[in-house]
Amino acid sequence: MVKYTVLLFKKVLIGLCYIGIGCMFSLQSQDRPNVILVLTDDQGIGDLGAHGNPWLKTPEIDAFYDDAVRMTNFHVSPLCTPTRAAIMTGKYPINNGAWATYKGRDALSNSVTMADVFQQNGYKTALFGKWHLGDNYPNRPTDAGFDTAIHHLAGGIGELSDYWGNDYFDDVYYVNNEPKQFKGYCTDVWFNETINFIKQNKDNPFFVYLPLNAPHDPLYVDEKYAAPYRHLEGKHIVSADLYGMIANIDVNFGKLNRFLKAEKLEKNTIVIFMSDNGTRFGYRAADNLGYNKGFKGIKGQKEEGGHRVPFFIRYPKAKIKGGKDNNELAAHIDLIPTLANLCALNVPDSLSLDGIDFSPVLKNTNASLRERALFLHNRQDWRPPTQEHDGLVLQNEWRLLEGKELYNIIDDIGQKQNLAKEHPQLVKDLKSKNTTFYTSAMANDVFTELPVTIIGSEHQKEIKLTIQHAIGDDSGIWKTEQVAAGVKNKNNRYAIEVASAGTYKISCMRWSKEVPGPVLGVPNKHPKSNFKYVAISPDKVRIQIANQILEKTINANEASIDFEVYLEKGKALLVTDFVFGTDTYGVYYTYINKI
Repeated sequence: MVKYTVLLFKKVLIGLCYIGIGCMFSLQSQDRPNVILVLTDDQGIGDLGAHGNPWLKTPEIDAFYDDAVRMTNFHVSPLCTPTRAAIMTGKYPINNGAWATYKGRDALSNSVTMADVFQQNGYKTALFGKWHLGDNYPNRPTDAGFDTAIHHLAGGIGELSDYWGNDYFDDVYYVNNEPKQFKGYCTDVWFNETINFIKQNKDNPFFVYLPLNAPHDPLYVDEKYAAPYRHLEGKHIVSADLYGMIANIDVNFGKLNRFLKAEKLEKNTIVIFMSDNGTRFGYRAADNLGYNKGFKGIKGQKEEGGHRVPFFIRYPKAKIKGGKDNNELAAHIDLIPTLANLCALNVPDSLSLDGIDFSPVLKNTNASLRERALFLHNRQDWRPPTQEHDGLVLQNEWRLLEGKELYNIIDDIGQKQNLAKEHPQLVKDLKSKNTTFYTSAMANDVFTELPVTIIGSEHQKEIKLTIQHAIGDDSGIWKTEQVAAGVKNKNNRYAIEVASAGTYKISCMRWSKEVPGPVLGVPNKHPKSNFKYVAISPDKVRIQIANQILEKTINANEASIDFEVYLEKGKALLVTDFVFGTDTYGVYYTYINKI
């Protein structure tokens, strides 16, 4: 169970339970390599010049590709949060609890992270960009091993849980959980802050996690980057803005590499470039637009194009360089054990990692990994993924989708021929492995216990809950403009844990505190929000928590409907509703403070 002392528990756990994972050599602290992990968002396998895209120009990433070892059969989950959770924990999403991008399942469940491991091994740790693994304690980056974290909230800049008014340019981001105004385009900010951090910490080993929010939509970028592709839009490509966002990433990636070389850090720095899932706007099969390297499937889909991604790694000091391909099956869950070997890290035995160390094939591309099956399960819901419908099994050249579609990805890259009837025994074997894996996952607490937000803790005084993260059976909303338009949604429940008994103020609001306005009206428009604001007309606000049901009538001009409730220490389910006659809809913003 998660307790309010979770951070202390994690520190003790790591400090007491060290063993070495696959460390083939011993390194002094000052000789350990630095690590920079660049993770792009929704950039598919075909959204790169180096991968044969006939229109997109990515010279800086292509140059890195030419000197890197390329894992050409590397897989992630087909959605943002599940991939990020697997990278950070070394565990499959159904083993770490974060298998969706919202509905309360886009947060970790008391997990020791990659950043925790680096931090406890003497590294300075930092994150710049998109976290998407929890906006509140105990699941923020600073709760998960990062000394420094500069990031936006939720799954994307401008989403309803993020700072209201953010639009990629001159935004407010969170610096170790405090809002701060920044100048410039988001991707430029993340790379500039990375360089500033390295300048200040280059005398010690550092781990930088650089998870970009680009090229995730909305597709905003300076026109100078998109302009070279405008004439291709609708004829050959889906979106010039998407290509412009990638072109901007390319410029920044080149700047980072030149900085490392100028600072004489290049040889002893592991740099990884990868993506979190398949493309969203880089390929549209129905119109034959874009490029997907011959693969079927995009973001969110089980076909190869949804989860096979670029993975390039360079570490000159260990001779991991030189432009080499390796086609061994590898995945997001493998990063912790692989980096642990390369960096001679001690890792707690209690982590029970799902991945393996694939560093031997990085050092020797003629080496091979043991045969194994990989399992990808995700579901856009608070309930666990199902064994087969939400599952995918990968082994060697075979892909078993939903327990009934079997494809040979070498002979049939486009996955056009279902071979399940021709290979019944193989289908049976892969289904059996999936059953064994799934049964094991079911025994894990996180499979059924929801990630909690802890209230009444000294680590975070005020908790902000939003309908984007609310549990429920509606499809969910996540855009600021949906809130502004008054879109009604039934999702209304939050899993919380009370750290200390006492009286709490629960404030239910129509608008985020960044754009204050009455529950029954509209705020003065934020200068960066040009969408339409619509008033709603609920009669009352109702909350339910710990066997208490409280209700208040909404008066004109009230911006916040406040409830004071006494709560005992422990877990509880909070429900917050706007009441419209006999119907109810979830409250958009709920703030909780201990009195």
